[in-house]
Amino acid sequence: MLKCNTHRIPGWIMAVASVLFTMSASAQLPGENAEWSLKKQTGAIKIYTIERDDSDFRAFKADALLDAPLANLMAVMTNPESCVEWVYGCVESYGFGDGDFHDRYAYSVNNMPWPVTDRDYVLRIRTRGDLASGEVIMDLNAVPARRGKEARYVRVDRSDTFYRFTPDGDKTHMIWIQHTDPNGALPSWLVNSLLVDIPIESMQQLEKVAHKPRYQNHRLLFNSDGILTGVVPSSSADTQQTTSE
Repeated sequence: MLKCNTHRIPGWIMAVASVLFTMSASAQLPGENAEWSLKKQTGAIKIYTIERDDSDFRAFKADALLDAPLANLMAVMTNPESCVEWVYGCVESYGFGDGDFHDRYAYSVNNMPWPVTDRDYVLRIRTRGDLASGEVIMDLNAVPARRGKEARYVRVDRSDTFYRFTPDGDKTHMIWIQHTDPNGALPSWLVNSLLVDIPIESMQQLEKVAHKPRYQNHRLLFNSDGILTGVVPSSSADTQQTTSE
């Protein structure tokens, strides 16, 4: 299991920073092979950062080998309510709209310490994968106008995140890239100092959540062209395969 020591960071700082990880500029994210600088390694997690010419805030890349099968991790990731289980600071999440497995929408709320107002955000989530590579890729982008604003929250209007999941036996290699460029008066030095801790906390929790009973024994479904079409419990996958045959 992955381990971290983020309990040493004051709770209110972690809470503020967690919201920033749902906010990022709409500029293109740095590529996986950009000139990243390794900042911290904790067990099977490595955290890199990179400077941005267009921002005072660095981008980060988290690279981890999670002790969980890809199908179980995807069962977590495709559950619209799972944000509260593994993303640091997330206290409410659910899907909405007429989306499907490949292209859907989710609404989430991040809790903030008083007197900072809680943040909410609306995300478009696109998922793709293929049988040949075995990889699954997810892109998350803010679409604030997709849903009416809640007066009690501050709507996050910029967000870009990239996930790549690659099977490695019974484990999964995960890449998480994100850039944060928040509005407001939060200092860049504070946000940059936490870039290595928030993703460690969240990925460590994701690994734990993937071992919960409800996420066990899932399978990835592919169509006749080898394109990923969904994630279902193994029994359901067997039934669908038998029916198709």
